Amino acid sequence: MSGFAGASIAEIATIVLLSLFYGESESGLGGRLVLFGGFVLLLLVVALVIVGVEHVHRISAALVRLMDTSAQIRVRGTVLLLGLLLVAASQLGLEAILGAFVAGVILRVTDRDAAMTHTGFHHKLEAVGFGVFIPFFFVASGLRFDVDALFASGSTIAMIPIFLAALLAARGLPALVYRRLLPGRQILPAALLQATSVSFIVVATTIGVELGTIGEGTAAAFVAAGLLSVVVFPLGALVLLRGSAGPAGGPRAAVAPRVAAR
Repeated sequence: MSGFAGASIAEIATIVLLSLFYGESESGLGGRLVLFGGFVLLLLVVALVIVGVEHVHRISAALVRLMDTSAQIRVRGTVLLLGLLLVAASQLGLEAILGAFVAGVILRVTDRDAAMTHTGFHHKLEAVGFGVFIPFFFVASGLRFDVDALFASGSTIAMIPIFLAALLAARGLPALVYRRLLPGRQILPAALLQATSVSFIVVATTIGVELGTIGEGTAAAFVAAGLLSVVVFPLGALVLLRGSAGPAGGPRAAVAPRVAAR
């Protein structure tokens, strides 16, 4: 769990920094900080409104009554929240990925469902996310992937293993912090799992190309390294975890599928 917490903090920090330093606003860093502060205030207001609505008995009862009907009120409300925060982030000159990310955070914090009235809600969101939004994101990213620029020269192809090693160093080495929390044999698998990244790389390289700070070949090589990390690193982590479980299995044998599911 410590590894996943560290990886989550890293994702949050990089998304915020990406929006602050490379957002669409032309007002400079100070202006972006002000806009980001306004966005944070908006998030607090939205979270308070959601919590207030949840505590109004009539509204809460209506939500429970309509959530499993054709209205699917909670799913539609989540999509509405996502759309509003995407628009708000875009209008404030921040990256849309920040709006999408914080929509999930707000939902996670405010909709805890202590009474267990909508246990299937998260499964429905996973169906919508993994079945609709995420495929569209990767299809659009694949259409923008410049294969010609990637194979234009041998030096560009040579960047792929360099970027892959850089991912492992930048995102994997911090797993050494978990030495006191995890058994020694699980440190390397944790490092491999948290070094896996592709969606953020796609967004960051797209922004870099638009700003003219990196070339299309470099961006394509970085995305290719991210794709390889998704395939190679989790596979290596699973092999290591199964090897550490020993031939008889035991408690550690059950760790691999749970880690892989994340």
